[in-house]
Amino acid sequence: MSDCLFCAIVRGDIPADVVLRTDRVMAFRDITPQAPVHVLVIPVDHHPDVPSAALADPVLGAELLQAAAQVAVAEGVADTGYRLVANTGSHGGQTVHHAHLHVLGGRGLTWPPG
Repeated sequence: MSDCLFCAIVRGDIPADVVLRTDRVMAFRDITPQAPVHVLVIPVDHHPDVPSAALADPVLGAELLQAAAQVAVAEGVADTGYRLVANTGSHGGQTVHHAHLHVLGGRGLTWPPG
């Protein structure tokens, strides 16, 4: 989608601090981090949210989770723990309607989050 922020990042129209990229998945640092480690993992192709991406392509859903795990290892939070968040819809707090997972870590995270 031409007006999607994350699609523009995938195309390279908007710069991002990329930490992982494959043919189907991309991960980059959030510009307004909520934790010391805050990386977004997105599919390269546009899907409006994570459930839609996983339903349309179950292998892609698995690739998003695998990429999130790889990011956690690369960012040094896999052993101490981290949180994966998939905000879905307006009541779920989704503000960019392109599927994405937040990988959050680097400090103790409280529950409930919101």
